Amino acid sequence: MYRAPAALVLVLALAGCADVEGLQNEGDLGTVHAPQRLWKDIRPDPPDAAQRPGTASVVPGLPEVPDLRVRSVNPVSVLRADVTSATEQDGGTGRLVDPRAAQRLARCTQAVDGGPDCPVRPAVFHDLTGNGREELITALDLDGRLSELRVYTVQADGRIARILSRRAVLEGVEVAAEHLAVREPTSNPAYFAVFDYVWDPKAGIMNLSQLTLDDCASLTGVPLSPDARRCTR
Repeated sequence: MYRAPAALVLVLALAGCADVEGLQNEGDLGTVHAPQRLWKDIRPDPPDAAQRPGTASVVPGLPEVPDLRVRSVNPVSVLRADVTSATEQDGGTGRLVDPRAAQRLARCTQAVDGGPDCPVRPAVFHDLTGNGREELITALDLDGRLSELRVYTVQADGRIARILSRRAVLEGVEVAAEHLAVREPTSNPAYFAVFDYVWDPKAGIMNLSQLTLDDCASLTGVPLSPDARRCTR
C-alpha cells in the first residue's frame, strides 16, 4: 500500500489548518530596507551624576531624622530644599529641575500641607525599598499639565535622599510592593506609556525596570475596536 511521505502529510496538515484558521496570503509586503541611522557621527555628552534621574542624592540643608521615619518630616520642606539645591546646581537651565519650580513653591506656606495655594500634591507614604520603612512620594505641579515627581527615603544615617526624580505629564501614578509605575501620554492618544520603577538595593535607587504601552480607552476617551485590549494596569 502506498504511503505518502511524511513531509507531504505535514504540508497537507498545515494547509488544512490554514483553511480552518483563515490564514491568508498578505500579498507583496514591499521591499525590505535596512534601517538608516541618522547623525551617526554625533554623540551626546555623558550625563553627570546629578543629571541621572535614578541617582540617589542626599538633599542638603535638611536636619537628620533620628527615628528614621519619613513621616516625621515636612514634605513641602523636603521638596523646597531639593528644588533649591537643584536650581543652584543647574543654574536655572532646567537640567535638574524646571526653572518654574522655585516660583511655584513660593506659593506654599510653612504648613505641613503647604497651604491652600501650594501646588505640591499630598504626600504619599509607601515602603518602596522593602526594609519596613516608608518612603515619601510627592509631586510639584508646574502648570495644568507638567509636574516634577520626587521620591525620598531616609538613609540609615538619618539623612534624607532623593531616590527618584522625573519630570512628566502624570496621567497616573501607582505603587505596589517595591514598584512605582508612572503612566504618561504618548503622541498617539489611544496609548499611554507606563514606566515601571523598582527598588535596586545594590544601587540604592529606583531603577526603570520596564516600559510598556497601555491602550486604556477609559482614560483617553478614544473608542477601541471590539477585539482591542482594555486597561492592563
